[in-house]
Amino acid sequence: MVELEIAGTTVTVHVTGAHRVLALRERLTFDLSQVTAVGPAEVDLRPPWVRAPGTFFPGVIAAGTFRGKGRKEFWDTHFGGQGVRIDLAGADFTRLVVDVADPHTVLRQLRRAVAA
Repeated sequence: MVELEIAGTTVTVHVTGAHRVLALRERLTFDLSQVTAVGPAEVDLRPPWVRAPGTFFPGVIAAGTFRGKGRKEFWDTHFGGQGVRIDLAGADFTRLVVDVADPHTVLRQLRRAVAA
């Protein structure tokens, strides 16, 4: 699970607990201007095939960096319906799929911040 922090135009994603080890990352940042879309992560959504580095057990967990043709994505999800999907352009990653404690609140905050 992660916690999102919005400060000015910068979004910081803090990876919490044991997921720091599984995802091999503590945090990542991006600018609100790089957000192209936000929405709930579909439960059947899967990461690209190349895991570099990270953890993946099908249907159980995806945590870390995943690469596909023209894509570099960060995932930290248990595929349980608590995920949010953030599509980016011009950032280190092209997509983030992360579990959060309250997806509806996080989506509302991100949409407001992007629109401002």
